Order: sequence, then C-alpha cells, then structure tokens
Amino acid sequence: MPASPSTARAINDRLALRLLQQEGPLTAGQLKQLTGLSRPTVSDLVDRLTVSGLIRVVGESGEQRRGPNARLYGIAADRAHLAALDVRTGGVLVLVSDLVGRVLAELAVPIDAGSGTGPAVEQAVAAVEEAARKAGPDAWAGLHTVGIGAPGLVDPATGDLRDSSGLPAWHRSLVAALQRRLPKARVTVENETNLAALAEQREGAARDRDTFVLLWLGHGVGAAVVLDGRLRRGASGGTGEIGFLPVPGTGSLPSATDCDGGFHALAGAAAIGALAREHGLPAEVPLDGPGAARLVARAVTAGNEPATRFLDTLADRLAIGTAAVTAVLDPGCVVLGGEIGQAGGEPLAARVAARLKRLSPLPTEVRPGTLGGAAVLRGALLTARDRAQDELFAP
Repeated sequence: MPASPSTARAINDRLALRLLQQEGPLTAGQLKQLTGLSRPTVSDLVDRLTVSGLIRVVGESGEQRRGPNARLYGIAADRAHLAALDVRTGGVLVLVSDLVGRVLAELAVPIDAGSGTGPAVEQAVAAVEEAARKAGPDAWAGLHTVGIGAPGLVDPATGDLRDSSGLPAWHRSLVAALQRRLPKARVTVENETNLAALAEQREGAARDRDTFVLLWLGHGVGAAVVLDGRLRRGASGGTGEIGFLPVPGTGSLPSATDCDGGFHALAGAAAIGALAREHGLPAEVPLDGPGAARLVARAVTAGNEPATRFLDTLADRLAIGTAAVTAVLDPGCVVLGGEIGQAGGEPLAARVAARLKRLSPLPTEVRPGTLGGAAVLRGALLTARDRAQDELFAP
C-alpha cells in the first residue's frame, strides 16, 4: 500500500539527513539528484528540516552562482554533543564530539587501582566533564548521548555491565554515576571488543564484510562475532569470551573465575612478553597491551632469526584459538585487532593464515586490524552518534 503523506515526508527527511551525514553539505539541486525526488518535494523537506533546527545554510556552492539553489545545507552539528569513553583497568580515555561525530576534545586520565570505588568513579566522571568543557561552553550541559566501551560482560536484557572477575568495581558504578550527573543524557555501555568490531567494520579492515570475527589482542584476548551484518552477543552477553577457551599448551584448565588456563595464557600481553624473553628478545615488565604491541612491532621490523622464531611461535598460538572459532562459526574472515594485531600487521596475519589453512578445511582470510587500540573509542563514538541521530532525526 502507498505510504501516507506524513510517512512519506518522514522517509524523505531521513534520507536527506543520511545523505548530508555521508556526503557533507549539499545544495537543494544535489539533494534532488541524489534522492530522485522532485524539486518541490526537496524544497519542502529543506524548509521543514531548517525550521526544525536540524539543518542550516553553511555556505554557497560556487562564486558564480547566487540565489536559493546555490545555498549549501549541512546538518546543524552543534544541535547535540556526544561523549565516548574507553574504560580500562588503569584509567579512562574520553572524547567529545558534535552531532556528526567531529571530535572536539580528547582526554586520557589514569586511575589508581587502589583509590577505591567512589574516588575512582568521581575521577572518571570529572574526566568526562573536563573534556566536555574543553569542547565548548555548552557541551557538558548539552551532552545528548554517552557511549561507553568496557571490558567484561554486558547483560543483553538490562544493558548493565555485569560483575566480572579481575575487573575494578568502579567500572560497574560508572554508568549510574554518569546518568545521575547527566539526567537528560542517554548513557549506554557495550563490551569493548564488540565496539572494536563495529569500528573495524564501519571504518577499518572489515568494511567489505558482513560476516567476520574480530580477535582482540591487547592486555587480554577476546573476540567479537558479526554474522550477516549483526553483532551477536549470546544469551548472557558472553559471546567471544575466548580467553576462557581451553586450548593445548597452557598446562592447566581455566575456571569460571580465572581464565589463566585458557587461551588468555597463550595470547595475552603477559604471555607474549614471556614468549619474547624465551627467544632472547627484550620485554618490558610488567607488560600491558601497548607494551606487547611495541614488542611485536620491533620483532616485525628486526627480521632477524630470534624475532622470526618469536613471530612464528606467536602465530602458532594465535592459530589455535582462531581454528577453534573458525570450526564453530565459519566466518570466512578473521581480523586480528587491538594494539597487538595492528602492530603485527600483514607479517603476523599471513603467518596465522598459513597455519590456519593447515588446521582447518574452511577457507578463512586473516587480516590485520587497521584501527588498533583506538577502535574501542571509535566504536563507542559511532554507537553514540547513531543513537543520537536515530532520536533527533526521528519524525
């Protein structure tokens, strides 16, 4: 059945807004060409969106053209502000952007694990406020959506960050604290690896894939599963907790509260540091995700025999976990994400792909991630932007 006039207007408005988001400022004539709508229909929607405050004139298309048809219309980016957080064990990374996702301010704040839940939460909230005030005088009060990426399980029914062994208690208190301080904002939390996969799919290594697995390689290990374009979280939000995967070569088994006997014991940052020392390579102590990434990057650059043997053994380990995921999901593509996946680049990805080919009959491409550790923060921003626009661009 044909759409009602109001439904048709809503569809046309959303189409025009999406085009302005993707293409940047456009003239009415360009909107007509890209949408296929008639000139009067485009004129009506431009007037409607201008009156609603969603778009405004931002310039002219050329010095030789004057009049209404030459006006460039763009989304009113200051209509709302967004915040994105990457919550880590030792601190928080924050960025604040406008409605179209243009970054206005960034801040990194370390948080001492021994500072206690209350003070740690207050430090994190203060970091968001400071970044917002750097972004503009009205940004803190005008935060519309806050997207948070954090390690651990997110309950798919409630959206709450669940209690996870080994993670600071302040992580679970942060969402509620931000919501109290920003009662008008929408505050949401998502598993960090899921957000990294979203970013790699939208802007990184998996842009041409609607089915793939992101293997996160940082301080710890994790996986995100995207099937047929949809992120799969599982019944309890635990899809991709690959650190608990029992694998050969660890000397023990993981438990419900400790993943040290699982795949984490082969591919976590500490394990990579120990492996480097076994091969005579210098390694920082203690070793976190960025430290392990620097170690892997040096090995790739060195190209000598110890570095080559180190990379070969690391690829052996990564192939074990990748083969298990491939056997169950058959994703066709695995992205080695996080700081370590990016640092290993194509040399590490090619090694893992060669070993995986011997372990599995299922054809699987292995790619290095392109966004590294920044993928979590980028994914949080993309999620916040999508949710804000879904609400503000609604009829």
